[in-house]
Amino acid sequence: MKKIIKLITFIGIFIILVNILSSYIYEENIKIKLGNESLFERHFDLIKGKRIGLITNHTGLNSRFQSTAELLANNHQTNLVALFASEHGLDGKAKAGEYVESYLHDQYKIPVYSLYGPTRKPTPKMLENIDLLLYDIQDIGARTYTYISTLNYCMWAAKDNGKTVLVLDRPNPLGGLIVDGPVSEEDFRSFIGVDILPMAHGMTVGELARYFNRRIGVRLIVIPMDGYTRDMMFPDTGLYWIPTSPMIPDFLSALVYMATGLGEGTGIRQGDYFKWVGGKGINSRIFAQELNQIGLPGVQFVPETNGEFGGVRLFITNMRAFQPAYTGLCILSCSHKLISYSVPKNENELTMFNKIMGTALIGRLIENDVSYQDLKKAYWEPLENFKKEREKYLIYQ
Repeated sequence: MKKIIKLITFIGIFIILVNILSSYIYEENIKIKLGNESLFERHFDLIKGKRIGLITNHTGLNSRFQSTAELLANNHQTNLVALFASEHGLDGKAKAGEYVESYLHDQYKIPVYSLYGPTRKPTPKMLENIDLLLYDIQDIGARTYTYISTLNYCMWAAKDNGKTVLVLDRPNPLGGLIVDGPVSEEDFRSFIGVDILPMAHGMTVGELARYFNRRIGVRLIVIPMDGYTRDMMFPDTGLYWIPTSPMIPDFLSALVYMATGLGEGTGIRQGDYFKWVGGKGINSRIFAQELNQIGLPGVQFVPETNGEFGGVRLFITNMRAFQPAYTGLCILSCSHKLISYSVPKNENELTMFNKIMGTALIGRLIENDVSYQDLKKAYWEPLENFKKEREKYLIYQ
């Protein structure tokens, strides 16, 4: 019995030591300081004594996994009076498109206002007891990911109600150099395309806020990161990945999200958290062969059939060379050449397909089976113009 007790004690001590060592190694590998950390360390005067509304979710953590909401709620010098929840809810568990309910927070005894239901823009009533809105949510770098749409709507609400917006900056997981895909047109703006942006915008949420503010004109403060540079992709930061939503459990899903998630309404669908793409009637072997012959940078396609769906699994060979949006357009174009699916068209309202594309042009080109080169040429000039426009709003080199 004594030997068993000693063994259990030894195992317990060993586990504790492993956890301490792992924590030390993790902290040593972190290359940046997040905006929420700089806020408390160097810019606390901005929130001291203020009535704060925090737009956040489960990703609103610092590098030590401390919640910004909890830090504000437990600090006697700040007054957290409301939380605002985007798509997927405060805990990040609601499915894509599922309405989020408002409720009273059990622990903090403050309202949690849903911004993903009938109300997507904070109302004057929600903001009446608030001095400033803080935003702390991890984005994935895609125009269609609605966390940035919530930021945009909150900036407009703050402008309308005379409030200040304070954005706690976080890395763009794809880095600041991948700027890719069709630029949305003015008439195609929606909640999944809230401003004139390409599919992959290459900006942090702080930079996006500055870009949004060219139209909004709200009192905006961005707390930047320390140590972050434009060439950093998420693995370079040393941070631990927190699943941003149920379908984005890891960095690879975020990286390939735009490559496999563009086929809404076409029958071309993603699988395995965006790491696979295919459709009924597709021959997996031929699909992979055709896609690999295009010579898309940074990716190889492996044939994989899932039940009645033929498709391919994406194998990333160079994440920095990879062009997620162009890859996604080529996947749609190639699959149309193989099975000639129906391309959704706008009638009385925008289709989800065209909301994602931000234009009807791409659908027409795919339907006409144009070359992959012509597909890219169609959006090249607007994309280059966007790159020049965004320069004035960038924070990091």
